Amino acid sequence: MPLLSFGQIGGNNNQQGTNQNNNPNYQNGVNKQKKAPIDLYKIISADRDTSFVDTTLTIEKQYKFNYLREDTFELLPFANVGTPYNELAKSFDDVNLKPLFGARAQHRNYMEVEDILYYEVPTPLTEFYFKTAFQQGQQLDGLFAINTSRQFNFSLAYKGVRSLGNLQNRLTSTGNFRFTTSYFSKNKRYFLRAHLAAQDILNRQNGGITDDALPLYISDDSNFNDRGRLEVNYDDAENFLQGIRYYVDQEYHIIKQQDSVSHTLLAVGNELKYEEKQYRYQQDTAYDDYGDAYESSGLRELVRLQNFNTKMYARFDNNLIGKVGAFIDYTNFNYGYNSVLILDEGRIENRLKGGILAAGASYQKTYKGFDLQGKGAVNISGPYDGAYLTGKASFTFLKDIKAVAGLKIHSVAPNFNTLLYQSDYVSYNWQNNFDNVKTQELNFGFESPTFGNVNVSYSGIDNYTYFGTTILEPATEEIAEVISQPTPFQSAERVDYLKVKLEKEFKYRNFRLANTILYQNVSSGADVFKVPSFITRNTLYYQDHWFKKALYLQTGVTFKYFPKYEMDAYSPVLGEFYVQDEQEIGGFPMIDLFFNAKVRQTRIYVKYEHVNALFKTTNDHFAAPGYPYRDGFIRFGLVWDFFL
Repeated sequence: MPLLSFGQIGGNNNQQGTNQNNNPNYQNGVNKQKKAPIDLYKIISADRDTSFVDTTLTIEKQYKFNYLREDTFELLPFANVGTPYNELAKSFDDVNLKPLFGARAQHRNYMEVEDILYYEVPTPLTEFYFKTAFQQGQQLDGLFAINTSRQFNFSLAYKGVRSLGNLQNRLTSTGNFRFTTSYFSKNKRYFLRAHLAAQDILNRQNGGITDDALPLYISDDSNFNDRGRLEVNYDDAENFLQGIRYYVDQEYHIIKQQDSVSHTLLAVGNELKYEEKQYRYQQDTAYDDYGDAYESSGLRELVRLQNFNTKMYARFDNNLIGKVGAFIDYTNFNYGYNSVLILDEGRIENRLKGGILAAGASYQKTYKGFDLQGKGAVNISGPYDGAYLTGKASFTFLKDIKAVAGLKIHSVAPNFNTLLYQSDYVSYNWQNNFDNVKTQELNFGFESPTFGNVNVSYSGIDNYTYFGTTILEPATEEIAEVISQPTPFQSAERVDYLKVKLEKEFKYRNFRLANTILYQNVSSGADVFKVPSFITRNTLYYQDHWFKKALYLQTGVTFKYFPKYEMDAYSPVLGEFYVQDEQEIGGFPMIDLFFNAKVRQTRIYVKYEHVNALFKTTNDHFAAPGYPYRDGFIRFGLVWDFFL
């Protein structure tokens, strides 16, 4: 997840002079008496792709000015900031060879290895992000990066969020600390980069509003405009995700030859990663609707994952052959609980652990506008089978039209919490021996600044694993409500999923109309894989320079809509969303008014979120069954870059 916003500032590329090494106004080859060119403030991704700091103000920046700092077009937020997001569309971009840790709804803001960025800057760089939250809280995200020499860089960053929220017992408190460092030798043969990431995500849980409070909320009773007056199912629970990771990547260039017409590079390297994660759910008093519990009070469940990974790799890069890479990878994992659970119907173990040896290769070649990429890997030994193969081809023609096509085949064991789970709630205990989830995906599309972007993807999934519901107590004459609980299932029916996404912006003088439309169809497996048939987002805005170009203004309105469907429900115990068939949610517009401005390197954002809530007569706006969506609210913030 990118930490920095991207844009341009003025600069002077003329850095000629004499005696630069003895000049006290010179740092890293840049004269500090002049502005450093913006392209010297480099941001390097985990895949070694390089971009630079961008301070422009665009509509894309408006979409990313949020808690996640990414475009949330396919997501629906809960009422409070820092809480999970419901998925309006599904994505299968990630490839992995072993099960993932559970509590995936809590992982939306958890930064993995591929989300960490490294820096190379001619002068110290500081970025400050601030945005208001809901009731007694703020969002902050600060970064400081510096090169102490041309060869050595380090950065410190911290993202913190605290918000009380408008509903009872919905406090959120999250923190993401990152430290990165990078170094290369004077002869540019040895390279090192490393990071430390310590993260915690705490959400107080209330189980949603009660059945008695639902009609009061839906009828928009004025006595309950203060959402804190709505009764919730409980006010004594919380879930907590915590993780710490140490990562080191070292690389040595054995062969390095380059001239004006050719280049050859042979490098070998080693990656080391150690990570610990834990997920905890605790509650003072057992909640009856979750079924029987082993403890009536002081409920507490804690699951941990310890993961050590080492990878040896080699890569060869030649202007004629292309880029070829190969690796061998070993992972040792230990997932589970402190005690074995012995039941009348069987025994539930407390640990899933072992070692996995994997190998893989990759290839990339660019030639005359045609780009070909591919990579694959397979588990050679270990308790879980796993493999993936991906391919991508793109070609640029007619100057500004780029055609892209891709293929992915992926087989991996389901997430750990579907295989083994223990809880003080009796029905939340299971151990399963599921088959691998097998995904095949085809996609193609066109990208054009003139004609817009089109992307079509088809995914076929065998053994789709999901959380559904198990009925604990059926409805009776005395009890009309069915009591059911989330349980992991593996679908016997193949899931076939089609996505068609269109993006196009129309321009007239200083006015813009930005449109994003997503069509979705699930031709088989629709009972277990539920998404709305379409999502649309349309933004009409005005932008121009004011006050002799001292201020750049952007203001307008955003409309977002999706039709009603059986949206996934949320389980606070698991920290997961699960499939339900009792309530349809959606069919209400989300209209935001915004005013943005840029002064020098500072971007200022003001937004009235969900302004149409002022004019509603009924209130059927939910983010998940039992969880109200956000009311109308004015929020503001800024992103400020300092180039010292």
